[in-house]
Amino acid sequence: QVQLVESGGGLVQPGGSLRLSCAASGFTFSSSIMSWYRQAPGKERELVASITSTGGIINYADSVKGRFTISRDNAKNTAYLQMNSLKPEDTAVYYCHRITGVKLSWGHGTQVTVSS
Repeated sequence: QVQLVESGGGLVQPGGSLRLSCAASGFTFSSSIMSWYRQAPGKERELVASITSTGGIINYADSVKGRFTISRDNAKNTAYLQMNSLKPEDTAVYYCHRITGVKLSWGHGTQVTVSS
């Protein structure tokens, strides 16, 4: 059974940091492209960052470049999103996503709220 379990969300003040984790199981993590998406209230889900299976190619949305860092540990079957210099507009539910060949899956999401 494929599982993607996000953790690390919460309430943080503007300028603060959070580190999200995505624990994966039930598929070959080391062969998968891993991504983080987010969805704010009333908005469409958008891609935040993605990383290829070996970490050789990484992409970021323009809105998070220089502030967020995606990484992965294939030995631990876990993907991460380090978020620094958080802004109120980063408030959203953050979802982990995987693509393995033609198969894809989503996690259930973790809430990130940036507010003073």
